[in-house]
Amino acid sequence: MEMPAIFLVGLFCVLFNDGTEVDASQPEFQNFQSCNLMVNESQPYRTSYHFQPPKNWLNDPNGPMLYKGLYHLFYQYNPNSALFGDGMVWAHSVSYDLINWVHLNHALHPTEPFDIKSCWSGSVTILPGNKPVILYTGIDANNTQVQNLAMPKNLSDPLLKEWIKFSQNPVITPPIGIEGDHFRDPTTAWLGADGKWNVIIGSSINDQGMAILYQSDDFVNWSRYQDPLYSKEKTGMWECPDFFPVSVNSTNGVDTSVINPGVKHVMKASFNSHDYYMIGTYVPGMEKYIPDTDFTGSNTDLRYDYGKFYASKTFFDSVKDRRILWGWINESDSAEDDINKGWSGLQSIPRQVWLDRSGSQLVLWPVEEINKLHDKQVSIQHKKLDGGSVLEIPDITASQADVEVLFELPELEEAELLNSTWVDPQKMCTDANAAVRGRLGPFGLLALATEDLTEQTAIFFRIFRGHNAYTVLMCSDQSRSSLKEKVDKTTYGAFVNIDPQHEKISLRSLIDHSIIESFGGEGRTCISSRVYPQLAVHKEAHLYVFNNGTQSITISKLNAWGMSKAQFIYEENCFSYKASQ
Repeated sequence: MEMPAIFLVGLFCVLFNDGTEVDASQPEFQNFQSCNLMVNESQPYRTSYHFQPPKNWLNDPNGPMLYKGLYHLFYQYNPNSALFGDGMVWAHSVSYDLINWVHLNHALHPTEPFDIKSCWSGSVTILPGNKPVILYTGIDANNTQVQNLAMPKNLSDPLLKEWIKFSQNPVITPPIGIEGDHFRDPTTAWLGADGKWNVIIGSSINDQGMAILYQSDDFVNWSRYQDPLYSKEKTGMWECPDFFPVSVNSTNGVDTSVINPGVKHVMKASFNSHDYYMIGTYVPGMEKYIPDTDFTGSNTDLRYDYGKFYASKTFFDSVKDRRILWGWINESDSAEDDINKGWSGLQSIPRQVWLDRSGSQLVLWPVEEINKLHDKQVSIQHKKLDGGSVLEIPDITASQADVEVLFELPELEEAELLNSTWVDPQKMCTDANAAVRGRLGPFGLLALATEDLTEQTAIFFRIFRGHNAYTVLMCSDQSRSSLKEKVDKTTYGAFVNIDPQHEKISLRSLIDHSIIESFGGEGRTCISSRVYPQLAVHKEAHLYVFNNGTQSITISKLNAWGMSKAQFIYEENCFSYKASQ
């Protein structure tokens, strides 16, 4: 029985205004179908379970946090266009489960001299007493980047719908020697043992990227520390830096202010269109960061994701003791396409982050809540795939799917010898795409494919043999992803830090109309791709597992699910609908 609209609005108010924490397994959003954005069949590239607003431009995630049982996500948004421009705001959405979302009114607009051109990226820090505060970059009337504060108007409101800008903004301005347009994106602050708050701001001088450190006793009056927390030549402007601890002995996350011998610290910087990170040791008091391995400017530098992924931000989920990562994934089609679509950009599936048992890299894995969307399941076990074979995964919605597969390599010793000159994995994947046969590989998945494979995106592995070890290469080949022109069809590649002698080759891919997020080696290597098939859309999309190597492999286990649509509620539409009754 369909409920009257006025009852839906009343239920909305009950759910979101009493501050009660709701179990994530409960379908809180089922009653709001009438308020959801309906995906038009003429919009084949709009996603079904990735976060995106109903229209216009989206980029950096800002200030993610958990407050009174609700997850909050702020993000950069252009309310006037599907392209980036002046007048950027902090859009604001809330969720009980990181998957289903309610879009609220924007939290920050350009209204004051210190942010009149735009409200750019920043972070939320939870002060003592469970008081969140925003520290963000404002673009002032002189196009200078300055740092500003904003506080909730009503702390008892779990939605935090209204924010008040600090009357004495800006609280931090560019120091002498730093250009006014190279000073932005403050991090979540951490509290030192000396009682001082610490925050880093991205900057650069003469192509030397850096994290400038500021300290404060009261979160209002800030002083620059004598040296950057870290800097590196030839990296350019550091955008959206992030700095947080990870446990050495556990997959659990830890609060941003935790500093003890049981943690290492991650320094992340966004530059050259990618998110790079280091793992190292933070020395408080001396305010030094000592990386285990420095940025080198080579293919050995660690990245969160080796495809489309930028301007990311983490936060600590204190209820589930985990650190969660969001990343902006931009479009790969043209500006003209974006204008015609009426939107551009989306957020990745939130990923849990922890330190790999080797201590040398991070592991990234989709949050467990994504499994709530699993629909019909297909399973395959102990299936041999001869060289040159393709096997369809039937009976699921291939245009929005989650698939996990484990591969066994019974003839590992037959792997090709690794050439010592092969040091660039992306070039290796480009030169030897899915159509080029090797011995062990390519094998993997063909996603968003037509029945005749005219269109396909191949996510695959190749195995090579060295003198004392094996090398696993992971690729996302977009060369045949679309018949459309003016689409970036870059092929991505990275090595996976696993030993196939002692571990099966695993792949998980989240497929959602125009995005494929893939996780190799149980999350040690991630590659996200944007693809725009013309034919393999909606019910015409197919999903295959394939082996184009000359040696046979075995599907040890495969589970695939069609994915239900996430619920996206648009509060203004709901209330305007009520008013019309």
